Amino acid sequence: MSAISRCETLAMLPRMAKLLLLSCVVALLAGTASAFFLHSLVWATAMRDSHRYLLCLLPLAGFVVGWVYLRYGSRVEAGNNLLIDEIHDPTRIVPLRMVPLVLWGTVMSHLFGASVGREGTAVQMGGALADQITHVLRLGNADRRILLMCGIAAGFASVFGTPLAGAVFALEVLAIGRMRYDALFPCLLAAIVADQVGLAWGVQHTHYAIQFIPAISGWTLLATLAAGALFGLVGKLFADSTHALAAVIKQLLKYPPLRPLLGGVLLLAIVWPTGADRFVGLGIPVIVEAFQQPLPPYDFAAKLGLTVLSLASGFKGGEVTPLFFIGATLGNALSPLLQLPFSLLAGLGFVAVFAGAANTPLASTFMAMELFGSEVGIYAALACVASYYFSGHSGIYRSQRIAHGKHRPFPRGLKLSELAAWRQRDQ
Repeated sequence: MSAISRCETLAMLPRMAKLLLLSCVVALLAGTASAFFLHSLVWATAMRDSHRYLLCLLPLAGFVVGWVYLRYGSRVEAGNNLLIDEIHDPTRIVPLRMVPLVLWGTVMSHLFGASVGREGTAVQMGGALADQITHVLRLGNADRRILLMCGIAAGFASVFGTPLAGAVFALEVLAIGRMRYDALFPCLLAAIVADQVGLAWGVQHTHYAIQFIPAISGWTLLATLAAGALFGLVGKLFADSTHALAAVIKQLLKYPPLRPLLGGVLLLAIVWPTGADRFVGLGIPVIVEAFQQPLPPYDFAAKLGLTVLSLASGFKGGEVTPLFFIGATLGNALSPLLQLPFSLLAGLGFVAVFAGAANTPLASTFMAMELFGSEVGIYAALACVASYYFSGHSGIYRSQRIAHGKHRPFPRGLKLSELAAWRQRDQ
């Protein structure tokens, strides 16, 4: 090693040590917040299951959450997209009030029966808590970006118990076709520590088991690619439908609290008379069933529709766990057609629909190996990559930038939300 290289390495060490120490602080805060949040969700789900009449209060709960966000949360309404924007173009510190608002709003959604997830809440809490540290220490934009990414990694890892996937997700979700390797070490440490902090607070993650993984053959690879393509199309349908319906509802109802009120009325009208309670909330029992036994082939469509309605009308939560539900039940339904074990296809759908909808094939592959074992790695990678390509340039996070187009070149840094307008100008 030359003298110049040694000097550069030594000069880097103090900054890296500072970032690693701060990433552990972020992980401690995010892991603790996620643990409290997950325990709250367990309580809310148990209350809703034992007191079905709470579903009748869903429209009122939606109105209250919408009013509180209008009055106190307009700055943090964008949620995950706000964090992505701040990492790309730092402007203002993410307000600390994002933490209690999104936590309370999500628990309300689950308590009264909206079909939403939990990852968005954990990621937003992690990012907001991380940004308070950057503000107190007056860190520059470069270090601030890394700590915000650590908050995302810590939130994701602690809510799902998947530290490798959490770290890679924080690097991969920012831009399509590019990863931020300068934040790899801090994000990895933050994800690992946050996961351990959650476990120390008594968090228990659901166990999913793929009962049988067949030997690799021409047919199993071809069937996996076909399933991955379908998973990607469904992920695209989910993302595009959510954004399109949200735009329609915003155009019809100018007063924001009325949007979740309307959504709550529609959800109640669907769920209450049909007894479709298994499709509200997280739906984890149904996901577990998808690994254990054949399920009705329409389950994925029911969950997709209710989740799109819930999110588009303004209920707080996340998209990822509903995507797990949609993918697992869709994979279960594809088993007779593709002649693959239903538990394997349930596992592949679990991660691949998310990979297509979030444009995160690597994080989704790591998640599969953490949840189901390394033996599923080749199948998971094929399904997630196929899903990623077939989902096109759409996604659940509208602030994602396009660094490298999947099928054609685009202007570097173009947001997914700006893509439609760019295409019109380009024509």
